[in-house]
Amino acid sequence: MNKMLVAAAVVAVGAGGYWYSQQEAEVSTSDNAVMAYIPADTPIFSGQLQPFPIKSYINSLSDAYKQSGANALSEWEGEDEPRAQFFHSLMKSYLAAMKDGDTFINTFGLAENIRSYFYTLGAMPVLKLEVANADAVWALLDKAEVDSGLQHVPAQLKGVNYRSYPLTDTNEDEQINLIVAVHDSILTLTLDTSFSEAALLETALAVTPVEHSIVDAKIIEDIIAKHGFTNEGISYINHQEIVKAFTSTDGNQLARQMTKLFEMAEEDPFAELRSPVCDQELSAIAANWPRTVAGYDLMDISSNESSLSYRVVFESKNQIMLDAYQQMRGYIPAYVQDIDNSVATLGLGIDINQMVPSLQAIWDEMLTPEYQCAPLQEMQTQMSQQSPAMLGMFTGMANGVKGVGLSVIDYKINDDVDSPEIESLDAVMTLSAENPAMLFNMVKPFAPELANIQLPTDGSAIVLNDVLPMPPEMKVTAKLAVKGNHLVLFFGDKGEAVANTLSSEAIASNGLFAMSADYMKMFAPLLKFIELTGEPVPEEFKAMKDYDMRVKVELDVDNKGIVIDSAVNSRATK
Repeated sequence: MNKMLVAAAVVAVGAGGYWYSQQEAEVSTSDNAVMAYIPADTPIFSGQLQPFPIKSYINSLSDAYKQSGANALSEWEGEDEPRAQFFHSLMKSYLAAMKDGDTFINTFGLAENIRSYFYTLGAMPVLKLEVANADAVWALLDKAEVDSGLQHVPAQLKGVNYRSYPLTDTNEDEQINLIVAVHDSILTLTLDTSFSEAALLETALAVTPVEHSIVDAKIIEDIIAKHGFTNEGISYINHQEIVKAFTSTDGNQLARQMTKLFEMAEEDPFAELRSPVCDQELSAIAANWPRTVAGYDLMDISSNESSLSYRVVFESKNQIMLDAYQQMRGYIPAYVQDIDNSVATLGLGIDINQMVPSLQAIWDEMLTPEYQCAPLQEMQTQMSQQSPAMLGMFTGMANGVKGVGLSVIDYKINDDVDSPEIESLDAVMTLSAENPAMLFNMVKPFAPELANIQLPTDGSAIVLNDVLPMPPEMKVTAKLAVKGNHLVLFFGDKGEAVANTLSSEAIASNGLFAMSADYMKMFAPLLKFIELTGEPVPEEFKAMKDYDMRVKVELDVDNKGIVIDSAVNSRATK
């Protein structure tokens, strides 16, 4: 097993569930002792700034979802390497603890409400978590040691006791160790290496504060004020600090660490980027796209149900590109947003009339600077050999189209073991345009089966079963109608009800992409169909029919950047 992958897994194992919290209090990073040890130049940060009700959240999840990671354990069963077995034991304890909220907090020594932080000291990951019972942490690790045979080395640094677990073989030139400490009710997980500075571990263990912290720079307050997030939890990736690390030898902590590593390896793969011209040009690009930030807009958690709304923003100061993306926005119907009354929905909002001009504006903006940095020159050369204008040949016939939408509202499978079929289907599909009837008539010459179909102009529907290859045993009727600015294909009474609402729904530029899914509604009939056919049911599908969970994702652009909105609602099931 690749030992560096094992080391990387430490962060993944520990950082799985710390992205949540909900309070009404004002955020105050200056009062948080942890933040004084996080440097302002950290490339990555994610902080649970207010206590999160972890016990209630675990209880609110369906039992099937809690055990969704059980199948992954089988991949570790054949590993006899002590380090792999160590993490295998921890994962088994984690899955067993997911039984309910009380078991979870007791297993890991947590309080009912916790704060947590993940960040990097340059490249070195640090995870911190509030704990109420340190003995539970040590008992968990002791069990993993017994199960695996991997032993820790006890150590102390300026009054802080910690355990060091080797992640590399003793005969390797460079050593990497997992560090675990509990001090002042804070659990710290980090890495220590033979090639890192001694002061790095002191900072990670909250012994030596940094000169210029994230608190001093007021980064968290700036993100909340700029994007209107709630103050429960904030995350970000600092693109400027990452670029600085690749274009300089000592511009920040990450740059200095990379320089030392390259000196040890006697090879610098980024030497070409560390020229003054590349530094200047790449830094200018990063200044236009400075950060990816994320935070909560909503959190409502109880022991029976949880609702979370999370937003990610790719910040941009390039107004030309933002204007072009916004011009491209099309129309996404209201029914696509309806997460409660659908099995699954999908919407793509693109203003076809604006797509080519917008893409051309973005293309021109990327080609306008005459870059001198070789990698950027090469990128521009490749781009200049192509042009979005060619898309105009394919979009001409779709003139006036603003978007498409699809919703599977409901479907059922019959109980016929010999011939399982879709018994009923309620669904709707729309094409939204300035003149949908004209578009339909333009398509007819290319589809002979549609040649004799005349769409009524009063919004009434026509039956398409003679046109669409619908099996006669399926009790499904396909209908087509023009409803205002929408060409609508629908099935079933529920589909017809949605179609009728579209008559008064005016098209507007309201987004780029949206999708949603209800796991129970989606997978329960599907798994029934697979079982009736006698085909083996994929392991990853079996539990999904019991996930009482709804998810929604939206992609859009505003004057601050590219935005991804996601929402998750889950209910406890037994």
